[in-house]
Amino acid sequence: MERERLGSRLGFILLSAGCAIGIGNVWKFPYMVGQYGGGAFVLFYLFFLIILGIPVMTIEFALGRASHRSPVKLYNVLEKSGQKWHLHGYAAMAGNYLLMMFYTTVAGWMLHYFFFMAGGTFVDTDVESVGNIFGNMLADPYGMIGFMIVVVLLGFGVCSRGLQNGLEKVSKVMMLALLAIMVLLAINSILLEGAGEGIRFYLLPDFNRMLNLGIGNVLLGAMTQAFFTLSLGIGAMAIWGSYIGKERALLGEAVNVGVLDTFVAFISGLIIFPACFAYGVSPDSGPGLIFVTLPNIFNHMPAGRIWGSLFFVFMFFAAFSTVMAVFENIISCCMDLFGWGRKKACYINAVMMIVLSLPCAVGYNLLSGFQPRGAGSTVLDLEDFLVNNLFLPLGSLVYVIFATSRYGWGWDKLVAEANQGKGLKIAQWMRLYMTYVLPVIVLIVFFLGL
Repeated sequence: MERERLGSRLGFILLSAGCAIGIGNVWKFPYMVGQYGGGAFVLFYLFFLIILGIPVMTIEFALGRASHRSPVKLYNVLEKSGQKWHLHGYAAMAGNYLLMMFYTTVAGWMLHYFFFMAGGTFVDTDVESVGNIFGNMLADPYGMIGFMIVVVLLGFGVCSRGLQNGLEKVSKVMMLALLAIMVLLAINSILLEGAGEGIRFYLLPDFNRMLNLGIGNVLLGAMTQAFFTLSLGIGAMAIWGSYIGKERALLGEAVNVGVLDTFVAFISGLIIFPACFAYGVSPDSGPGLIFVTLPNIFNHMPAGRIWGSLFFVFMFFAAFSTVMAVFENIISCCMDLFGWGRKKACYINAVMMIVLSLPCAVGYNLLSGFQPRGAGSTVLDLEDFLVNNLFLPLGSLVYVIFATSRYGWGWDKLVAEANQGKGLKIAQWMRLYMTYVLPVIVLIVFFLGL
């Protein structure tokens, strides 16, 4: 069976960025900036994105393009006879399933909140009531399961239409709409009275604030956020490499995806921090920032119901772009592994995904007594820990060692593949860094995350 191809370079960049752009950018990045003191965190985040995220992404793209296979089968093409690297392919496939087991539920929250906001649920509510609305949503198993199922069916529905007619077409429209809505929301926030203080907090590094929080804490936060924002280590980027031609060098493409990913995170901050300061709300309110703090802000804003509805459309698009991209990864793995057609892979995985996502969807209600990571923790916390702290760093480590070492694919083959085509290329001086320093940094991220 001939492998499908993406129709355009724009499609490749938007799909790769769509996979990277997700809840980490629009939810986690702003609240981490708030918790870690603003501008100084942003500065170190960008530094780690360049030295850590971009090289690993380039490697994933190269492995995908050289093999023309999904993550579960790419090693079978590239490894030497008798080697066991391909075992990581199964772990990568499992990592995609595990990621979606909680991501579908959180994407459902975004959709749920859009209907809350558009339907006027938050109108005339006070701070306590908004908190109760979030708590009641989590406590309702039917709502949680229902919205999760909608997300799963929508995602596989798009993927079942094919790579170019489904995924690429929908992603282009959705990502461009996402960027337009973001810019509109950011302009609205910046123009609020009193927004200047929020912009200064966000963009001007305050190293005294950083010292108070502990330099090590801020650096660790920036390093882990830069690493996890790109969904590296489970083949989520390798899959897009397998669908493209040799016209462009891959380091340049990784930079383009990284820039788009960072742009979305950056603009999210411009939406949130000016609004927080304009309405006297603390920017370090953690994970509740999106679901409790922001609805209160929209309540006080002129035309807040419209702005709030737009905000949660944007949030849903950001989450759903990742859902579609990872579903494509899962479908491609099943097609390679079992020889299924695309439609069959979609039908079977839609049913499996709904079943696998149930524990997270009912983790806040029917399974609330199950607290796997200590008092107050949920199924989502466990699944999130396994993906972010085990699968992503260890998977990235395997990709980097395989691609750069003579016991794997090897540096020369990596460079030959990555540098084909026009654009930014891997230079020979990077060999020492990518072969010896990069694995150590990834290991540090892994051990600090445990």
